[in-house]
Amino acid sequence: MIIQKYIMKKIPLLLLVVFLGTNQLRAQDSAQIILGSEHTIWSDVLNEEREYWISLPASYEDDMSAYKNYPVLIVLDGNTHFKALSSMVDYMSADRYRSRKIPGMIVVGIQNVDRRRDFTPDKVITVRENNTGGGDLFLNFLENELLPELDKKYRTSPYRILFGHSLGGLLATHAYLKDKTGFNAFIAADPSFGTWDAETMDRKVDSMSEHSFDRFIYIATANWGKRNIRNRDRHLRFYELLNSKTDGVLPAKIEYFEDESHSSVSLIAFHNGMNTIFEGYGISYRDIATKEQLIQHFQGISQRLSWDILPPERLVNQIGYRLLRSSNEDERNRALEFFQLNVEYYPESSNAFDSLGEAYEVYAETQKAITAYQRSLDLNPDNVHASQKIRELSGRN
Repeated sequence: MIIQKYIMKKIPLLLLVVFLGTNQLRAQDSAQIILGSEHTIWSDVLNEEREYWISLPASYEDDMSAYKNYPVLIVLDGNTHFKALSSMVDYMSADRYRSRKIPGMIVVGIQNVDRRRDFTPDKVITVRENNTGGGDLFLNFLENELLPELDKKYRTSPYRILFGHSLGGLLATHAYLKDKTGFNAFIAADPSFGTWDAETMDRKVDSMSEHSFDRFIYIATANWGKRNIRNRDRHLRFYELLNSKTDGVLPAKIEYFEDESHSSVSLIAFHNGMNTIFEGYGISYRDIATKEQLIQHFQGISQRLSWDILPPERLVNQIGYRLLRSSNEDERNRALEFFQLNVEYYPESSNAFDSLGEAYEVYAETQKAITAYQRSLDLNPDNVHASQKIRELSGRN
């Protein structure tokens, strides 16, 4: 059973309004700023109820984007990281800021119950009895209960990223090493490798399968001061072991942050990790000259991520319009193929067909323009521009 409520509460503002000769206080309602929604799910695997928060992309409720599916980002320690990371995803993926570096995605923050139990993949032997070692059970919950629930409730794509900091980073690294996992990429922010001595680390890496190299892992290392050498050495040793296991280019990156502590590194690690995973996604429309170049560019990203990722619809449109308005005849002649490519990639997009109609108009192909506008109108009956164009162009025939 899913229970939903707003995370952010409406905050009333008081305005002091000065009238002629009198002063009155009047409460003015303010609009809500919503970061996400709160949900719970019963876990048979963990035998307990778990809470999670969800932030949807800004375009999710837009009728023009109803055909879109979105990658899923799972954030461990959601009570600590959800608000900051969901806001960062919104900024990094939004066209309105001209900062689009990553795709829009559904951000899910998992609230903690017992992080030592859930995030430790191995039983830690201590003098006192403890409940460590539940990492695989928790991953079972994420992969076989929560992710299927999200797939049912939301328009998800089959690309999942797991972010974890400290012990959460340890669990993310463990999931990366597993033969089978529901995740495609991992960000491990200063993972706590304290229980992985050389022998343990060697054993874990030796037992990993080739499937891990179909995934991407980003590891951030913070400055621990006097204990820094040991911390950095563990991370670097792990990275070099991974490198030694692959014949090709390792889909991974490690980065050291001299000016960040264990506590402060998570935000910059997330930012750099997402940029690294989706490197090249935010290419400018000014840097693409031909359709072949665009296709090859995103094929390269897809190969690195082991996931077919299409050029963003907005990017393809921008390239097409830039060429269509060019003073260079050769460039204008290449414009149409980008609009045609966009409807091939996004056959359910009303906007893509509307733009194709405009391109056909410029090329004086009236009937093809009408057909494109009609398809746009079929997909979005509220498209006033398309309906006006159909009437206008039909009168010319």
